[in-house]
Amino acid sequence: MELRTWAFAAALLTAYVAPADAEAPVPVEAFAAANRLHSPRLSPDGAHLAITADLGDGHHALAVHRTDDMQRTALLRLPRYELPTQVAWVSDTRLVLAKGRQVGSREAPLPTGDIIATDADGKNQKYLFGYQQSLRTAGIEAGFGYIEGLPATPNGRFYMRRLSRDTQRSQLYDVDAGNATGRLVADIDVKDLRFTLDRQGAPRFATGVDDNDRQVLFIADAQGRHWTPVAADAAGTVWTPYAFSVDGTQVYALQSVNGGPSRLVASSPDGRDHRVLAQHPMRSVSDIEWGAGLLQPFAAVIADGKPRAIYFDPQSPDAQLHDALSNSFPDHYVAYVDHSRDGNRSLLYAFSDRDPGSWYLFDRAQGKASLLLSSREGLDAARMGERRAIRFRASDGMELEGFMTLPAGVATPAGLPTVIVPHGGPHAVRDDWAFDQDAQFLASRGYLVLQVNYRGSGGRGRAFEEAGYLKWGTRVQDDLLDGLRWTIAQGYADGRRVCAYGASFGAYSAMMLAARAPDLIKCTAGLAGVYDLKMLYAKGDIRTTQAGSNYLARAIGRDEAALTSASPTTLATRITAPVLLVHGELDERAPVAQAKAMQAALERAGHPPEWMAVPGEGHGFHADANNIAFYRKLEAFLARHIGAAAR
Repeated sequence: MELRTWAFAAALLTAYVAPADAEAPVPVEAFAAANRLHSPRLSPDGAHLAITADLGDGHHALAVHRTDDMQRTALLRLPRYELPTQVAWVSDTRLVLAKGRQVGSREAPLPTGDIIATDADGKNQKYLFGYQQSLRTAGIEAGFGYIEGLPATPNGRFYMRRLSRDTQRSQLYDVDAGNATGRLVADIDVKDLRFTLDRQGAPRFATGVDDNDRQVLFIADAQGRHWTPVAADAAGTVWTPYAFSVDGTQVYALQSVNGGPSRLVASSPDGRDHRVLAQHPMRSVSDIEWGAGLLQPFAAVIADGKPRAIYFDPQSPDAQLHDALSNSFPDHYVAYVDHSRDGNRSLLYAFSDRDPGSWYLFDRAQGKASLLLSSREGLDAARMGERRAIRFRASDGMELEGFMTLPAGVATPAGLPTVIVPHGGPHAVRDDWAFDQDAQFLASRGYLVLQVNYRGSGGRGRAFEEAGYLKWGTRVQDDLLDGLRWTIAQGYADGRRVCAYGASFGAYSAMMLAARAPDLIKCTAGLAGVYDLKMLYAKGDIRTTQAGSNYLARAIGRDEAALTSASPTTLATRITAPVLLVHGELDERAPVAQAKAMQAALERAGHPPEWMAVPGEGHGFHADANNIAFYRKLEAFLARHIGAAAR
């Protein structure tokens, strides 16, 4: 296949370019610079591309480019800290976007409920819906808008889910993105439900979770009326409908039995007669690949290590083409993002453990894949390290998995200084094979990076996630230490040179590891961390909703003695390793009071930490300069304690 590159990114944004000296370490700036371009969407005719652009320092925009020459036709700038969270083309020339607000770079954006429309040339921009304005239709009040779906044939309309702070209803509207009018098509007296429509546009399913995180499911008749609640079955099966087949005879759904990993099934429209299309004993199906033209799924994605497509029919044209494209990008996974309406053009995303990813336009008639844009042009994939999947048995016998990131050029790790990096969350979050900025930065400095998907992590089903509830300070940390000891026993890690580093819950774990295994952990660093569990009930934004308060009760409990004993602030006297605390002063998820409490506890214990408080930043840093300063401080901190000079 012929590849050609459009040199347009520099015209939109200035990307950092690494120096030519291959022997010098990859500069900190290359890692700390924000991911400037992401989430492109292809127009139905394949002629335009809508791209979410990070302009730096908390500023974002939606850019529209012609695909043939990548000339920009529109740039819609959003207020600071706001960005598109959903983008959908409703016709060849018009698109809608839903806005969100980013409270910190380490936290997913929070949707604001505002929906805006614009033409591909930037004209006819219109605020369609939100708390500032209602649709121009009698009886539709302002509220929270969410882009729920599109008609099978683009016609300038989209389906919008409406929620409200004042009611407990979930409503679905058919909205005209040109004149901002809407028609009610579904209304259920239960909050926060999502709708699944058939190919004719009739809403057939409504799904969600209650305040205790248990599934809620409603099924409608073939006309999208008369909603009936479906009770959970005795086997604890969770069936989540995803989409209808073209002929309407099958529903594609994710199904979990007894809290196990989710598998992809094809079901009858009443939810019965399941036929399993793809499953894995330890991993849930993570994605679905859709073919062009009629938009039928032809594969499910399983991410046990490097993602792989499980083809339903390996001989089908869609499967064979996807397999051929995958073979054209060695060591990458290739995913379809969008297809043009005629099926000739497809937007591809190719990524790997070393490559943050690039987007290509594939033309079937010409058999060409053209490079459109790359997410991180300042990073050279050839200088990144391999992320190698690992499996081991925890001390209680449970099989766990995770990843080691090796320094570039290291094929067989032996006695390397090691940084264990617990992921945040901790629940419904996992480490995977894709490019990991923190891990690659640390590996570029010569460290073996260990990441463990401990109990409570996502991707293995509800039972595995719940196995981490009420065990933040005990079994979760045991899993991490079991992984570390396994890595040392294999000879990969030097047990005399190990540090811990994490962000958010990962920072909590880094401190707990230092308290529980002072013989192993030689230094520990926390970014935007939680260190006093009782404080979660008094400060921060998790506690401000009923669902958030219930989550805390499930995840950490309300027993004050247990919360105290599982808090790093209480265990400060056991932390003898040097500590680095870094925090944004405007953090809403983990307020800076958490870090100050940890700082005070360490000072009382006679071990004052290194300290970096950053004004104007939240749960992670927006400004490149602050990320650069943080990475430099972390680099120097680790080098002093487990670097080559420290040996």
